[in-house]
Amino acid sequence: MEMDEKITFNVFGRTVLALRKENTWALFYLGTDGKRRPATDLVVPSDIKSPELEQYLSDLCHEWATEKHPDVFRVT
Repeated sequence: MEMDEKITFNVFGRTVLALRKENTWALFYLGTDGKRRPATDLVVPSDIKSPELEQYLSDLCHEWATEKHPDVFRVT
């Protein structure tokens, strides 16, 4: 399955992989061992474009913010 987009984010200290195929986003938590599991608790509407995704994740997951991990940022 070829992806249209593949972006990795640090979401308040958690590594999240966002894959977009056609108009659908699928999000995964990435483990330190390279394994990934579906982030079924994170749902991104299909109308969110990749430049908006960082802010969307910040708004969606703001409860995760800590003093040590106060931000959401793109890793790749």
